Amino acid sequence: MAVSTVAPTASRRTSIPEVLREVAQLLAAFLVYNLGRVLATQELGRADAHAHGVLDAERWLRLPAEATLQTWALSHDWIVELANRYYVSVHFPLTIAVLVWLYRYRRPAYHWAKRALLGATTVALVFTVLLPVTPPRLLTSLGMVDTGHAGGLSIYQAPVLGSMSNEYAAMPSLHVGWALLIAVVMIAACRTHWRWLWLLHPLATLFVVVSTANHYWLDGIAGSVLVLGALWLTRPGSRVRPWHTSTAQPSSPAPSASPRASRS
Repeated sequence: MAVSTVAPTASRRTSIPEVLREVAQLLAAFLVYNLGRVLATQELGRADAHAHGVLDAERWLRLPAEATLQTWALSHDWIVELANRYYVSVHFPLTIAVLVWLYRYRRPAYHWAKRALLGATTVALVFTVLLPVTPPRLLTSLGMVDTGHAGGLSIYQAPVLGSMSNEYAAMPSLHVGWALLIAVVMIAACRTHWRWLWLLHPLATLFVVVSTANHYWLDGIAGSVLVLGALWLTRPGSRVRPWHTSTAQPSSPAPSASPRASRS
């Protein structure tokens, strides 16, 4: 995917109703996704079976064991605490902050990011409803530690977020997917050489979700593939435009006929 597909453009003046409409669309998407997670099938037997299927696929792909990474992280208390805080505090706030910045300074890139985010999230919602997957921290046979619960930093213990979350929606990982999405869009939208540092965010997120036992390696890979597909389908210039945006420019009127032609 070329990183020059979205050029920086000066932001145009924005009306308050337009801003409120964008905020309402994103909030509605987040709400529907979380409500969908609550409605997702939570049959523990099926979720556990799907989780073991993920582990079998990882062994076939010769991916490292999640427990190995967590064992190393647990030997460094500060790493586990940092990972817990990153999981709880960075995912939503940074995603929202980037979308706000894109909306203000890189409007075409914002619409690209929004279309891709909504598309990937919709597909992920369908997947989690139909195929619940037990995360590593709840799969007792793995023997992994729920570091967030142990450290008192679990979002699933929160009064509001905990009640809205389906804990058996490990596959795919939108933590990793959204992190990769904003990294790709920011790299494409910016011109500074420092923009490539955005790739550290999805890499750090993948490390965090695995070391805290919230996701499997394959969850992160699936979330990344899903988001990259959504970004490609909704890229600027693509004919696939599932969501209407205001980026389309009004067509220029046809040039009037010349006086000589009008007299002929």
